[in-house]
Amino acid sequence: MGGATTVRVATYNTRDFLDDHRLAARIVRAVDPDVLCLQEVPRRLGAPLRLRRFAAACGLRRCGPHRGSGGTTVLLSPRVTLVAGSHHRLPVRWPDRTRGWARARVRLADGTELTAVSVHLGLKAPERVRHARSVLAALDGTAPLVLAGDLNEGEDGDAFRLLTGAGGLRVAGPAGPTYPARAPRRRLDVLLASPDLVPAPTRAVSVPEGVWARASDHRAAWVDLEVPRPR
Repeated sequence: MGGATTVRVATYNTRDFLDDHRLAARIVRAVDPDVLCLQEVPRRLGAPLRLRRFAAACGLRRCGPHRGSGGTTVLLSPRVTLVAGSHHRLPVRWPDRTRGWARARVRLADGTELTAVSVHLGLKAPERVRHARSVLAALDGTAPLVLAGDLNEGEDGDAFRLLTGAGGLRVAGPAGPTYPARAPRRRLDVLLASPDLVPAPTRAVSVPEGVWARASDHRAAWVDLEVPRPR
């Protein structure tokens, strides 16, 4: 067959819907991703219902129950088909916030498959490295792969260097900072892709500046990727 098809993957830390989750859903609809990697979605009482409502407001669907995911999950558009999905907990010391990662294997309209992973690393550098190493071990040999989420560190961090070094992933986006939402100074939210995925020119999305901070404390990030078709 040859050639490639383009998929839009986005990542968004929604701060447990403590801000205006309706505005967050409007942002997602404007971005219109095929795959949305989420961090800090509700994890406790009423969480499944709240996430279902958010997914519906975004025009997306869940990839399965996210219990035990540390607040991570993946939402999918009707343009892709879920092949397999799973949610995983990363160990932390009590009373630290739970951490986790979620994985979705999806099939695109032309039959091409892609694995998308949502991750949320912790606030402690040694812990981030341990978690990154654990996720990479679980994903060993997985391709094409896009890993997206809130890494809580920049390119000079050890976990970041592990993912892009031994992990073999490369930065696909975004070009600018994502945190804090009101006046971003740090690129904490990133999309990393396996070498067989090629970033494509990404359509700009217009979001009024004042909307970002009302929706979450992070800005969403997204990238268009060319996925090679089987030969």
